[in-house]
Amino acid sequence: MPVNRNALIRYKTIDQCLQNRFRKWTLEDLIDACSDALYEYEGIDKGVSKRTVQMDIQFMRSDKLGYNAPIIVTDKKYYSYEEEDYSITNIPLTDQDLGKLTEVVEILREFKGFTHFRELSGIVQKLEDKVNTSKTQQRSIIDFEKNDYLKGIEYIDSIYKAIQNKRTINISYQSFKARKANNFIFHPFLLKEYRNRWFVLGKKDSYKHKNPILLALDRIEDISSSPVKLYDYNENEIKDYFKDVIGVTVNIGDKAEEIIFYAGWDTAPYIITKPLHHSQQIIEQNNFGITFSIHVKHNYELEREILGFGDRIKIIKPLKIKRRIKDIIENTNDLYNTELDHTTLKNLENRVDKRGTAVINNVYTKREIRKIGNTLYSYINNTDKDKHQPIAIRQLLLEIPVLKSYLFNENLKLILNSLGKNYFLSKAIFFNKPPLSNWYVTWHQDQTINVSQKIEMEGFTGWTKKGNVISVCPPAEILHNTITIRVHLDETNENNGGLKVIAGSHKKRLSDEELSLITKNTIASNCNVIDGGVHIMKPLLLHASSKSKNQKKRRVIHLEFTNAKLPNGLEWSEKIELN
Repeated sequence: MPVNRNALIRYKTIDQCLQNRFRKWTLEDLIDACSDALYEYEGIDKGVSKRTVQMDIQFMRSDKLGYNAPIIVTDKKYYSYEEEDYSITNIPLTDQDLGKLTEVVEILREFKGFTHFRELSGIVQKLEDKVNTSKTQQRSIIDFEKNDYLKGIEYIDSIYKAIQNKRTINISYQSFKARKANNFIFHPFLLKEYRNRWFVLGKKDSYKHKNPILLALDRIEDISSSPVKLYDYNENEIKDYFKDVIGVTVNIGDKAEEIIFYAGWDTAPYIITKPLHHSQQIIEQNNFGITFSIHVKHNYELEREILGFGDRIKIIKPLKIKRRIKDIIENTNDLYNTELDHTTLKNLENRVDKRGTAVINNVYTKREIRKIGNTLYSYINNTDKDKHQPIAIRQLLLEIPVLKSYLFNENLKLILNSLGKNYFLSKAIFFNKPPLSNWYVTWHQDQTINVSQKIEMEGFTGWTKKGNVISVCPPAEILHNTITIRVHLDETNENNGGLKVIAGSHKKRLSDEELSLITKNTIASNCNVIDGGVHIMKPLLLHASSKSKNQKKRRVIHLEFTNAKLPNGLEWSEKIELN
């Protein structure tokens, strides 16, 4: 018995509903779904009768089309598939189907050589391979690129029909940046596939006079038909929309430009046989390689294509793209260099506890250091009128809260977790030591903490106030539970005012006589730290600045962390949790 188009639409709709096991389907729900599908695909608005859907279910359960669908009814009203992975689209092809498909393949093969049918080549091979596999029950001869877990492909048919019939659609869409889905009417113009991902080009109903936008099908949550009339659009504009780009990102307003790149002979043949873009040309070749050119707009996909070749191609011009690729490569290399390994962190707590000092380089990437530096520069520029004088910003993270997201990176948290538990920030100071400032600091121990108010109590001495900060010398046990991490924004060494330390001098408070005796009779260590590195210190560690005559810019962020509790209601002046 022949099956008409409307019946096939209903079967497919019922199948899609029953595959959705996150919802319970009554007969009325299936009737509504079939009615909506017929209106969407065929424009039929009279609906579907209850008897028709009941007959469809019986037909799908039968062997007349080879479905044998395991449709069951639970609680006397809910329809579902008994087999969780069942779908009528998964049933094997019948001999009659295979025979007809074989005829189709033979017909298509006749047209493959003609210019207008060149795009059929891949389709014919896919279809021929599928027919052969079904006939012989053997493995596939051709392994085509595919993504079995690709989301959104179930919407291709609906969007295709909407474009074909010049209709709008209702879309529920959640971009990667959005917290929740947005619902809007969309005017679809073109379906676009790139690297096994699908997109639809069009306009939102409220954006009639704006440029088209591109939606990724894998971000669509739901689609339904809409009665809104489709915008008129320029067919040539849509047809050539992606002409000057690699990929799908079209930066409106940008002009295509000539991009020249070089590839050695080990890579050039691959680029010749699979051009990066249809505009690709050979400019020059020599004994070492080939220079190519393409005429495209700069976008994300272009960068990814270039970077995909690694060190096998080199951008020659334009300079802005050359610099951009160079920056990406340097940042990538920086990510690997700043990956703290187990060896670096192993026994860190014991080393710091024993020596009172440790240096770990490559804690922050160059990009993070630039962000920190730019943020500080902006703050200083807006607040400090005399830019040539050295300054200190106390309560740094209260003054500039955004710095927390840059300073408290994953590496810093790993270091703190290796040093102990439950640390929180108790002090943050930025020291800006410009050239020629020559801030020389004599031998001393850091002995103060910052608190919110002055409360006289036993063991707390030396109360002083600097601006809004109250500093006090606490009992030694509080200092023993404190750790200092100095973040270096510039390279620091003996010639640039770097610290000299005496390892092991952090166990107790020293008298002036003890301090003088130790510093005169002990060889100090120089703490060389590169930009992006940190110097870890215990508070009572003896340290001093190196004397330097030609000091360069030296910026340091002094962070103190503790897990100590203050007595009698006394509070830290700038307590900040890491998370």
